[in-house]
Amino acid sequence: MDTRISEIAERIRALRDATGFSQDEMAKATGVTKKEYNDYEDGMQDFTFTFLYECAEKFGVDIIELLTGENPHLSGYTLVRKGKGLPMKRRKGFEYGHLAYSFKNKMAEPFVVTAPYNVDELNNTPTSSHDGQEFNYVLKGRMKFVHGDHIEELGEGDSVYYNSSKRHGMAAMDKDGCVFLAIVLKEEHR
Repeated sequence: MDTRISEIAERIRALRDATGFSQDEMAKATGVTKKEYNDYEDGMQDFTFTFLYECAEKFGVDIIELLTGENPHLSGYTLVRKGKGLPMKRRKGFEYGHLAYSFKNKMAEPFVVTAPYNVDELNNTPTSSHDGQEFNYVLKGRMKFVHGDHIEELGEGDSVYYNSSKRHGMAAMDKDGCVFLAIVLKEEHR
């Protein structure tokens, strides 16, 4: 079992115990079956961003606390140099760099996302949903964007802003992949 996955799973289990939520309640809150939730909590399955985001919202903690075990502490500003975002690999092949991981009480979760080209995902783009809204801005390459029954092609400099509670997904359209800025806006600020 991947050490990082097991550490995140243990933090989720500990927070669930501390907050008094049942596994059934957490499965419902995260939009997965009880078995899938148990697999996540047992560290048997790598986490999706949506699952972690929904857990953090239910527990009333910052997603960074789930990922690192530390609370963000900056409130004036935070500076993240090029390539130094907190790394996350939360969808097979996708790399997320969190750009505000040390800022507390965030109203948004900003990421630079690198999406690899995968012909299977291009033809059948995986989708998920989470509360709030999201903004994506393509920095490099082309992206297939799916929102419900709508499909759009975005190129460098194109952006999309959408209701993320509706199923959505992205896939790189070029063999060199796609890089985009993703800003997840929370439904309401805690």
